[in-house]
Amino acid sequence: MSLDETDRRILRVLQRKGRISNADLSEEVNLSASACHRRVQRLEADGYVRDYVALLNARKLGMPTTVFVEIKLSAQADEVLEAFEKAVARVPDVLECHLMAGTADYILKVVAEDTEDFARIHRQYLTRLPGVAQMQSSFALRTVFKTTALPV
Repeated sequence: MSLDETDRRILRVLQRKGRISNADLSEEVNLSASACHRRVQRLEADGYVRDYVALLNARKLGMPTTVFVEIKLSAQADEVLEAFEKAVARVPDVLECHLMAGTADYILKVVAEDTEDFARIHRQYLTRLPGVAQMQSSFALRTVFKTTALPV
């Protein structure tokens, strides 16, 4: 299915206001409520809308520290990659894990209370991940820009 401009307008609004009522959404995108509802259902069924979530304030929850961890594995065999990916998915403080092209095999986005808490995460989880040969951590000093909205 291809997206038309109305579908794109719906997706842009839903990314900013996930809890918007169908009536308000239909008004914002200039559609009748029933047509808007059908389109949203189709966008959900076709997988364009994956989920609806609440974005939490990490600072208010006591996790203001963001650390990016570059990981190099000891080998590139499928079983090493699979073991690493399965284990890293169970680390509660890891928000994102990306398989990379370049010098690092993976990059992780980790949240922590502070440097001491990150040291705990490092000791308790990261050093125990299978296949890890080398790690390098970089602490974010300040988040300049952050969004979850895709350009549609």
